[in-house]
Parts: sequence; structure tokens; C-alpha cells
Amino acid sequence: MKFKSIIWSVLMILLLALAGFIYWKYYFVFAQGTKAGQLNTFQQKGFLYKTYEGKIIQSGFKANVQSNEFEFSVTDKKVAEILERNSGRELNLHYKRYLGALPWRGLQSYIVDSVLEVRTNAGETILSPK
Repeated sequence: MKFKSIIWSVLMILLLALAGFIYWKYYFVFAQGTKAGQLNTFQQKGFLYKTYEGKIIQSGFKANVQSNEFEFSVTDKKVAEILERNSGRELNLHYKRYLGALPWRGLQSYIVDSVLEVRTNAGETILSPK
């Protein structure tokens, strides 16, 4: 009887530890912030889960050690529609960074959840925060 309760306790602790790890790795927001740059590519892709994936090129000179590309995924269809219409324009994006990527959320750990600003090539602001 005592052996069964010990096994049960160990299994519950392992299950709780696994649940905690999964939450920490895939659902805990590690960081959030903004990135600005020119939208280079934006596409919907995937074999089983069709996700929205994009890339912006950040302005400024960067050495070969650090990339000036920011790759991201989008889960919100309204945000994806805004990005599809503004390829090649300067954008200011708000993102959340997770420690791991989930197939149905996208290929990247950076998830863009809103477009803060869209500027034309002439510098005119089309969309800005309210």
C-alpha cells in the first residue's frame, strides 16, 4: 500500500514538472518589444499548419557578426492582412518572444501581435497608434 502511494506521488511530481516545463518553454512570454524596419517578405506557408511568416530588414549599418534581419510569425489574421498590403514599406511592429516555437503558432519564437506604424517610402505615416 505504501509503495503505491510513493509511486503515485512521484508520478504526480513528474507530471507537474512536465506541465511547468511546457508552460515555461512554449507559453511564457520571455520578452516583448518593438522592431522597426522595411518589410522584406511576408507569406503563408507550412505543410500541416499554414502559418504567416515574415521578415523585416532593420535600417542602419550592421557588421557581419550580427544580422539586421528580424524573422517573425503572425497568429492574428487582421495583423497578417495589414502586413500583406504593406510589403516594402517601413513598419514598426510589436512582438512577443517565447522560448520555443509551436507548429500551429508559427516557425519563429517571435510573434508579432500588432502593427504600430506604417510609413510610405516618402516618409508619410499611413497607420499609427491611436
